[in-house]
Amino acid sequence: MMESLKELIVLMPDVRYLALNIGLTLLILVLGWAASSFAGRSVQKLAARSPKIDPTIVPMVYTVTVWAIRIFVIVAVLARFGVQTASIIAVLGAAGLAVGLALQGTLQNIAAGIMLLALRPLRAGEYISVVGKGDGTVAEVGLFLTRLIQIDGIHLTLPNSLVWGNPIINYSRNATRRLDVEVSVRYGDDLELALRELSSLVQHHQHVLSDPAPQVMVIGYSESATTVNMRVWASTENYWDLRFDLYRNALQVLGRAGLSMPIPVREVQAKSMTEALEHGGVVEP
Repeated sequence: MMESLKELIVLMPDVRYLALNIGLTLLILVLGWAASSFAGRSVQKLAARSPKIDPTIVPMVYTVTVWAIRIFVIVAVLARFGVQTASIIAVLGAAGLAVGLALQGTLQNIAAGIMLLALRPLRAGEYISVVGKGDGTVAEVGLFLTRLIQIDGIHLTLPNSLVWGNPIINYSRNATRRLDVEVSVRYGDDLELALRELSSLVQHHQHVLSDPAPQVMVIGYSESATTVNMRVWASTENYWDLRFDLYRNALQVLGRAGLSMPIPVREVQAKSMTEALEHGGVVEP
C-alpha cells in the first residue's frame, strides 16, 4: 500500500502537467473554433457592406476564412501534445495528393468555381440559363456547387464544372432588353390602320424606351393573315411586365379600331356528278 502511494506521489507532477495540458488544449480548441466562426462572420459582413466586393464571392470568402483558422488551431493543438507537426504536414501533403488524384472531378469543381468568380460570367441576383442544364436566379457560387433559384421557387444545385463547361446565357447583365411581339391582321382589314394603332400603343406605353425607337413592321404572311411585329426595348426589370401587357392589349386595340381577329378560312368548291364527269373527274360510288 505504501509503495503504491509513493508511486502515485511520484506520478502527481506528470498527472498535473497532463491535466493542465489537456485543459489548455481544450481551451485553445474552443477559443480557436469560436474565433474562426467570429472571423468568418465579420469578413462576411464587411464584404456584404462594401459596394466594391461582388456578393457572389462572399460565401467562398467566408468558408476559406473559417477553415484556414481552424486548420491553424488543429496544428497548434497537435503541437501542444508534442506531435511533430512537420511530419504530419508532410503526411497530409502526400495524402492530399492521393486524394486529389482520386477526386479529380471534385478538384475540377473547385477550379471551375475559382474561374467563375474570377471571370464573373454570373453574379448573385442575376437570372441566367446554363444551356442544357437549367436556369434560375443565382443564389450562391460556392467552392463545389452553384445554387440557382428557378422561377417556380425550386432550388437547382449544379456542380461548378457543369456551369463552367456549358454556355451561360445571362439575362440580367445588360440594363435593357429587346422585346418582339407578333400580331396577326386578317386579310381584307385595313393594314395601315392596324400599323397606326399598334404604333400608338407602343409609343405611349410607360415601359417602352424611346431610344432605341420602337418599331412596328410587317414581317410575313400566313394562310389567313398578315404578321405584324412590334419591336421595342425595355429596361431589364420591366421586361416581363411589358411583355404581358403588350400581349394583353394588342388585340384589344385592334378590336376597338374595328378590326377582327384573324380566323383560318378554307374555300371548298362542290361540283355535281355531271360537272365532274364532263371535266374528266372520277366519281366514287
